Amino acid sequence: MRRVVVTGLGLVTPCGNDVESTWDGAIHARSGITKITKFDAADLSVQIAGEVKDLDASSVFDVKEARRTSRFVQLASVASREAYRDAGLDEHKDGRERWGASIGVGMGGIEEIESSTLILKEQGPRRVSPFFMPYTIANMAAGVVSRLLDLKGPNICTTTACTSGTHGVGEAFLYIRNHMADVMIAGGAESAITRLSIAAFASMKALSTNNDHPAEASRPFDLNRDGFVMGEGAGILVLEEYEHAKRRGAKIYAELVGYGMSGDAHHITAPAPEGEGAQRCMKMALAVGSVPLDQVDYINAHGTSTGLNDKYESTAIGKVFGSHAYKLAVSSTKGVTGHCLGAAGGIEAVLTVLAMHRSLIPPTANLHTPDPECPLDYTPLKARERTLRYALSNSFGFGGTNGTVAFKRFS
Repeated sequence: MRRVVVTGLGLVTPCGNDVESTWDGAIHARSGITKITKFDAADLSVQIAGEVKDLDASSVFDVKEARRTSRFVQLASVASREAYRDAGLDEHKDGRERWGASIGVGMGGIEEIESSTLILKEQGPRRVSPFFMPYTIANMAAGVVSRLLDLKGPNICTTTACTSGTHGVGEAFLYIRNHMADVMIAGGAESAITRLSIAAFASMKALSTNNDHPAEASRPFDLNRDGFVMGEGAGILVLEEYEHAKRRGAKIYAELVGYGMSGDAHHITAPAPEGEGAQRCMKMALAVGSVPLDQVDYINAHGTSTGLNDKYESTAIGKVFGSHAYKLAVSSTKGVTGHCLGAAGGIEAVLTVLAMHRSLIPPTANLHTPDPECPLDYTPLKARERTLRYALSNSFGFGGTNGTVAFKRFS
C-alpha cells in the first residue's frame, strides 16, 4: 500500500480566514460565534451563529465570477488556494491528470434554494436565475476548485451530512493509497446559515438559544450545554503520495494512515446507543492504520454540544480504548467554530494535523462544568503541550453516518 502524507493546509472559519488566525483562535479558546448579521434574525428563537467574517474571494474570483458562485464554493476555493500554495504545488505543473479534488458538502447552496423559491413564487418562472443549478449542487465546490487549480484526476463530492468533510478526506486517502491519484485536494465546505436552516434546526430543539452570550453558547461536554451553534467555513488538506512528495522536497505535516466509516442503522438523527456505530468506525480507522491503541494521544471529537452526541461519543471512546481512554486527551474545537456541518470534518482534520505538527492540543472552549456522563479528559479551556504519536478526528452525521481519520506523527 502506498503511504499518504499531508503537505498543505487551508482554513476559512468563524475564527479567521486563514490557517494561522483560525489556529490562534482555537488554541486560545477564542470563539468566533456572534449575533447573526447575514439576515434579520429578530423573529427567530435562535439569533446566533458562527459566521465567516469579511470573506475576500478576490484572490480567487473576479467580480463577475464571484456573482456566479455560491458562498460555499467561495469558501472552498479560498481554503483550497491557501492549501495548494502552502504545499508549494504552484511550481509543479506535471502530472495534473493524477491530481484531484474530494470536497465534502452537506447542504449545498441552500441560500440560493431559499431565495429562488421566493422569486419563483412572487415573480414567476422567468425570473429564476439560469445559474440556479450550478449555484446549488453540492459537487460544485470540487468542480470549481478543480477548474481553478487545473486538477484533472478524480473529482468527487461526499454529501453525508455532518460527516461530509471527514469522508471527503477519507475517500481521497483511498484514491491515493490505491493508485487512483497522486495528489488530492481534500476536505469540506459549507455555508448554510439561512433563515430556513436556523428555523428548521430550532424547530428540532437542536440549537442553543443562549442569544445573550454568543461566545459562550457552544459548550461541548459541559453539563449546562443546551444545543449546538451552526457555523460555516471550509477546511482543506493537500494529501499526497509519500514518494511523490519526497521527490519534490515538500514539507510534510503528518501522515494519514487510517480511515473508518460505518452506519448506525438506528435513527434518522439520533446516534446509536453507547455510540455503537462510532465504536466500529474508530476501530476500522485504527485497524486500517495498524495503530496501537496505547499510542493514540489525542482525539478531536465530533463534540457538538448536544446531549446524546457528547454522551455517546464519550462512551464509544471508552469502549474502544478501555483504560487508555482516560490517558489520552480529547477536545472539541466546535466550542470556538460552532458546528460547521459538512465543513466540520475538514476543519477539524486540519486542526488535528496542526496539533500533531506543533505538539499543542487545542482546548475545549466553555467547558466549565464537566458532564458526569462524559468522564474523559476534554482539555478544558486551555491548550496543552503534548507530543502526539497518533491522533484521530471523528465526525458523525444525520442518517447514522460515521467517519474517522487517523494521523501519525511524521518522522
